[in-house]
Amino acid sequence: MTEIPTAWTHRPVEVGLVGAGPWARAMHARMLAAGPETRLAAVWARRPEAAQQTATPYGAHVAASFDELLDHCEAVAFAVPPAVQADLAPLAAKKGKALLLEKPLGPDLPSAQRVAEAVAEAGVISQLVLTKRYHPTTRAFLDTARTLDVLGARSCYLHGAFLGGDFATGWRLEHGALLDLGPHLLDLLDAAIGPITHIRTAGDPRRWVEMTCEHANGAVSQASLSGSVNVPRALTRLELFGPQPNVVYDTAGIDHEQCWPILRREFATALRTHTPTELDAHRGLYLQTLIHQATPS
Repeated sequence: MTEIPTAWTHRPVEVGLVGAGPWARAMHARMLAAGPETRLAAVWARRPEAAQQTATPYGAHVAASFDELLDHCEAVAFAVPPAVQADLAPLAAKKGKALLLEKPLGPDLPSAQRVAEAVAEAGVISQLVLTKRYHPTTRAFLDTARTLDVLGARSCYLHGAFLGGDFATGWRLEHGALLDLGPHLLDLLDAAIGPITHIRTAGDPRRWVEMTCEHANGAVSQASLSGSVNVPRALTRLELFGPQPNVVYDTAGIDHEQCWPILRREFATALRTHTPTELDAHRGLYLQTLIHQATPS
């Protein structure tokens, strides 16, 4: 499926960014400031100097507090650890702000439920930054997958970010690949094959996890997750099997820069038309329910 750009005729959405770490600078701030659908209006972070460094290149306001950030925007984007997002997102929703949410919604199921409930009660637009879902290649694969009779699938999401560097953060090292990478892979398997009804898990989320997923249509999929392996590049791959020839999705050839304009436009369009998106907080809660089921006790 090819995304055809069209002229943006609405007023840009004024977005406040919570967070000023590597991901906030590399993706959120740059994407939101690029427009024309959005404008980076303000940045707030617990480290004022980091907020200043993130906001200055785009002329955004540096908020001294979260409340001040809310006063300068109509939507809030989160680029913070799950526990921080789970604390602040309900407050923004209660103020009537649309939410651009990271995955997972929270560090655990109860916190995710609080975020989803706050969004529902406030009636605000929400959207998940499930990056791969906004790429035309992913959407073409899912369109094809939904026409197939899938009996089984193999999949993986592997990288070495937990071994060191900017993304070897405290919450990732504590909870491991299941909480960080799991939402991406479970979302793709669920969307490609059908609703996941049961998951069995083996392994250590901080090292390597194997999941067996049973789907409502009787298909069974396997999923491997690790953020602690020395691979030359991050690898996300799904292979679908059935009576027809197997179909493969592999991110090796994907340029992730193609995701951001689509993500930005769809978030702004949802807000301006007040039309809920498929990848909203409700979807996030569903994925968190699956992660909770898959988490070793």
